[in-house]
Amino acid sequence: MNTWCALSFLWLACFCHGALSCPDLCKCYSRRAEVVCNEVPLTEYPSEGLPKNTTMVTIQFTNITSITEQHINATPLLQGLHLYSNALQHLSSNFIRGVPHLSTLDLTGNKLTELPADVFSHAPLQSLVLKNNQIEKANADWLEDNSNLTWLDISGNHLRKIPSDLLQKLLHLENLDLSNNHLEAVSANSLDPLTKLERLNLQDNKLDNVDASIFQSTQNLTHLFLSRNKLSKIPQNLFQGLTQLRILSLDDNQLSHIPPGSLDQLNSLDDDGLDLTANPWVCDGKVEYLWRWIQKNKKKIFLPDNIICAKPESLSNRSVLSLTESELNLQS
Repeated sequence: MNTWCALSFLWLACFCHGALSCPDLCKCYSRRAEVVCNEVPLTEYPSEGLPKNTTMVTIQFTNITSITEQHINATPLLQGLHLYSNALQHLSSNFIRGVPHLSTLDLTGNKLTELPADVFSHAPLQSLVLKNNQIEKANADWLEDNSNLTWLDISGNHLRKIPSDLLQKLLHLENLDLSNNHLEAVSANSLDPLTKLERLNLQDNKLDNVDASIFQSTQNLTHLFLSRNKLSKIPQNLFQGLTQLRILSLDDNQLSHIPPGSLDQLNSLDDDGLDLTANPWVCDGKVEYLWRWIQKNKKKIFLPDNIICAKPESLSNRSVLSLTESELNLQS
């Protein structure tokens, strides 16, 4: 009898806290307080039936188009909200106001174009992912001053400018991903507030130049990705002070020369940490600095034999590494 009463009490306690309830079409995992709704015909956020003690919600590949504060309030203990590849077009400005513990918000692969003011300012977010939407401008009024964000991913959108005003509020940011946008330039001082930044991804944009001082305040960078842009030259002092840099990708640009001394401070590069492939290198006398640097730092370069001369015609398709001193002198 005592055992039966004890079990009944435990069941009732779980039921009262919502641990046994679960929305239709979703799966609930009580041990880790997680709800997953994956590839199901949902058109609205499944707030009814969500266990009150839920800390993680993952909803992906559904037809949900909007989310409101009333939806999210069903899980006041929420810490992580992952909304991958749905049909979200609108977010209300207060939609995360009722989840004061929310630290991770992932909105990858939706149809968001414009977001209202204060949309992310009502919770202590540390990680915000807006990847693969249709956003044309990242506004400063999305977040409060001195935001807690350490991770921001706005890759795969339609940004044409670095969101400098927004970055002014991200003093704790460690990872910034702006890849696969339409960025054409990185202006001076735009990254100055990001003194804690460790990873910066600018690859797959339309950058044709970068200011020499752009990285002067981001000297904690360990990973810098500039692949697949239109860079035809880099300033001589561009990497000055980046003594912590482990990975640097400059592949698939329009580089013909590297300024003498520009790579000398990169002493922390990992093995295979520097990628210079798929550039139209001109192997005249000005390539001597790159040639000597490759010889001295071969282990630090990804596929060193694939750094190929495009000009002059007599050396076309030759590896820079294979050149001899006499050939360099002939072309000087």
